[in-house]
Amino acid sequence: MGHLEAAHLEYYLPDGRALLGNVSFRVGEETSVALVGPNGAGKTTLLRMISAEIQPHGGSVTVSGGLGVMPQFIGSVRDSTTVRDLLVSVAPPHIRDAARAVDQAEHGIMLVDDESAQLLYAQALADWAEVRGYETETLWDVCTTAAIGLPYEKAQWREVRTLSGGEQKRLVLEALLRGTDEVLLLDEPDNYLDVPGKHWLEEQIRATRKTVLFVSHDRELLMRAPDRIVTLEPGPLGADSWMHGGGFDTYHQARRDRFERFEELNRRWEEEHERLKALVLRLRQQAAVSSALGSRYRAMRTRLMKFEEIGRPPEPPREQNIKMRLQGGRTGTRALTIEGLELTGLMKPFDLEVFFGERVAVLGSNGSGKSHFLGLLAGAEVAHTGSWKLGARVVVGHFAQTHSHPELEGRVLLEILWLEHSRDRGEAMSLLKRYELTGQAEQRFENLSGGQQARFQILLLELAGATALLLDEPTDNLDLASAEALQLGLETFQGTVLAVTHDRWFARSFDRYLVFGADGVVRETNEPVWDEQRVKRER
Repeated sequence: MGHLEAAHLEYYLPDGRALLGNVSFRVGEETSVALVGPNGAGKTTLLRMISAEIQPHGGSVTVSGGLGVMPQFIGSVRDSTTVRDLLVSVAPPHIRDAARAVDQAEHGIMLVDDESAQLLYAQALADWAEVRGYETETLWDVCTTAAIGLPYEKAQWREVRTLSGGEQKRLVLEALLRGTDEVLLLDEPDNYLDVPGKHWLEEQIRATRKTVLFVSHDRELLMRAPDRIVTLEPGPLGADSWMHGGGFDTYHQARRDRFERFEELNRRWEEEHERLKALVLRLRQQAAVSSALGSRYRAMRTRLMKFEEIGRPPEPPREQNIKMRLQGGRTGTRALTIEGLELTGLMKPFDLEVFFGERVAVLGSNGSGKSHFLGLLAGAEVAHTGSWKLGARVVVGHFAQTHSHPELEGRVLLEILWLEHSRDRGEAMSLLKRYELTGQAEQRFENLSGGQQARFQILLLELAGATALLLDEPTDNLDLASAEALQLGLETFQGTVLAVTHDRWFARSFDRYLVFGADGVVRETNEPVWDEQRVKRER
């Protein structure tokens, strides 16, 4: 059985700022722990330190039982990586080394097919058998069949970019959960998964006998899967950590209680400090009259000095105060009219009317055409038949799931607001402050965390004056406070909202639901329904 322990970890950014100040926690055997915290607090950096990808500047990490890691990028692979490459990358080190030796030997034979190359190839195959590589391929066959419906023999040379983000995630999760490593680090394993995939992930985390530490912002997953929750709380000396021994249903109250304890400790420190100062002052006055009291005065003064040297208790972490002011504006009664719309190869023709002020959640499995649908309404070139029409005074604002904005890359946030949105420096900084992005004002867009990019994209929607919001998985990378701020912002938004989402918590705040079925049929329900068979039965 495996466990992991982080003890007093410290990490400093290249500019000298402390990212992690004193992070300590333990994940015991067969325990599942969720790691949460604001965007940019250092969660991914912490996982990279635990996996020894980077070294801490202080403290130590202990891991027993073999460590399997799902990096954050899984789900967005767009290069020539093959399925085999991906599976090798998350395999134990001895499997990775042997697989790369086989690849190099095969490449050598392709270049020069002589006796030396053949001997190297034979040795690589023998080493592959020695580390039980063929048994690993049998395991990978189970994984590819479960994740993408293909045996390993047919799937191994397929490029990963031909898989959906959800299929990429499922493939790696299958390999790690079925593998020999007893400790798993999973960086946002739920991103890109559709709701059936999220249900599957919850069940796997609850059922596994492995030790699991995972990063997630999905409130429903946090409610159902972990045994405990570790929080990174940013502070001026870097983030520290605290462990909540219960689930997400009691997490917010536990955090409020913790903040109140900070305040109580500071109040008591202030009271004791004032009492000691008063005693020192009184004894000094008395010692001036009677030399017999001089020793008492000096002892009390020493006590006060030591008390002040120890210092006051730590200040409570500053809570995020994100305010999204999505204003919108009045449009025609019909915000969107659709007649016989069919996205070629994705869905069958359907009709739809969306009225001003409605909140419509677009649900369905991965690959059913939801993102293409929103892209079409936002003006993208999408093959289709039928017609769609926006209502009078409808100004569309589009939030893209991939955060792909070539026009923003290479540019700092302050410049974008200053030059393109006619905001002077002071006003731009005020806007960034509302979105908790003042610390990133001089950073380039592509260097932000996924959650920070998402918040900045929402800020640009606010400034664009959109009266209809098309949101494609807007909460995927948002931390808990940001997701809650977005929901509040949408409640006061004077306009129409269509949102593609697999976030079950977020979906419950909408009032209409379109379900894009795997059979190509678009159906409407009165509540969020994730089981397509149930939708069909009800209709």
